[in-house]
Amino acid sequence: MTSDDASAGILQRPYLLATVGSCALVFLAAFESMAVTTIMPLVSRELNGAGLYALAFAGPLATGVIGMVVAGNWADRRGPAAPLYASVALFAAGLLIAGTAVSMPMLVAGRLVQGLGGGAMTVALYVVIARVYPARLHAQVFAAFSAAWVIPSMIGPFAAGVVAQVSSWHWVFLGVVGLVVPALAMILPAMRGMRSAEGSDGAATHAPKSEATDVPWSFGRMGWAALAAVAVLGLNLSGQVPSVGWVIAVVALAIAMLSVRPLVPRGTLRAGRGLPSVILMRGFASAAFFGAEVYVPYLLTDRYSFTPAFAGLALTGSALAWAGASGVQGRLGSRLGNALAVRIGSVLVLGAIAVLLVTTVFAWPAGVSIAGWLFAGAGMGLMYPRLSVMTLALSKPEDQGFNSSAMSIADSLGGALSLAVTGLVFSALTTTAATFAGVFALTAGIAVVGLIIAPRVAGGRPLEAESAEGEGAAEARPADEADDVRA
Repeated sequence: MTSDDASAGILQRPYLLATVGSCALVFLAAFESMAVTTIMPLVSRELNGAGLYALAFAGPLATGVIGMVVAGNWADRRGPAAPLYASVALFAAGLLIAGTAVSMPMLVAGRLVQGLGGGAMTVALYVVIARVYPARLHAQVFAAFSAAWVIPSMIGPFAAGVVAQVSSWHWVFLGVVGLVVPALAMILPAMRGMRSAEGSDGAATHAPKSEATDVPWSFGRMGWAALAAVAVLGLNLSGQVPSVGWVIAVVALAIAMLSVRPLVPRGTLRAGRGLPSVILMRGFASAAFFGAEVYVPYLLTDRYSFTPAFAGLALTGSALAWAGASGVQGRLGSRLGNALAVRIGSVLVLGAIAVLLVTTVFAWPAGVSIAGWLFAGAGMGLMYPRLSVMTLALSKPEDQGFNSSAMSIADSLGGALSLAVTGLVFSALTTTAATFAGVFALTAGIAVVGLIIAPRVAGGRPLEAESAEGEGAAEARPADEADDVRA
């Protein structure tokens, strides 16, 4: 590694191509996410699909778990390039199916395919970061990812609402497909730059020179991931079954918990200190935030008669706060400890959901909800990059795929399970005030549990991650060492 490489930033050689290509893909996913959340209330009404509203969000999160496990295993075997290309292709295919949908089931099917690709893309990008960048740049890269949400957050929700009102919501999906080509055009040279840098700068030496490795295909973990996804889908659909729906829901939830255990480090479900709690915290943060967020535009359009374009502005503000807080934590580096950032973020998310709940119960003006949701975005902006940094810092090179996959699985399953349960609550309650209040009360309770878990991300002993076959993964450094990672 040369002295220039040792001091290079993420927008300088040899990291420039990887940064631009990776951020382009994050931009693609961000634009789609913000746009779809904005237009889904309109889509639900037009396709008469209120019963599948939550599934349209939870479904792609559930299938994303399968994509994450496959991509993580694939990346550990062959490197991140091939799974990244395949994931982008699946992501685009799902958008095409959803964009041409003429019924809610067809739209949900497209979302399932899209989620499969999106989940795999997330893990592949994390492995790219681990193998291309030195640890000193990880916080900056994750901050750049958050910054890549800024432009789509500014224009995505409002633009999606305008397109849906003026033309058709179909073009919100189909238009995003057009971003695939320029994104791939940038990521292809980024992958070539990664391969040429291997062994020369100290960052890419994590990856073996040979494409083949001795990491076996983990078909058992893939099976557990598929079972977890099926359980989440069953939980979402349990509300459609009269009389025994709640029994199905309980069984599906139990199966989901059983299935996720082999997919995450040992001790995750009991909140063991260090890496296990980092992974679990990611799941609870996702469950609280996204379980509430998808109902914010719904609340504004249904109860306050906002147009889709203006309802999307609430998401714009939150996403900008997310990016801003992420940038702040990146500049602070080790001056703000990882564990402290997670605790502060947890408090902000809980406070924001409490504002939504109180506003709904007491029929306060819509502006209170919109302003309160800014704090949720800021809390996630503080937490998410630090949880990502800690996951990589607590991972051995050969286990980066497993642990990155575990973090993304917790993220997606947390959101998917939360959306499934909030969907059941939303459908079970009968009045507008009660439905939204029930959703926000449930997500506030999830946020409280996350606040309890947050202090446990610090400390702990080195531990082994377990897979379905027991071959396993990550020996962890104590989290207080991870706090020394600088942005």
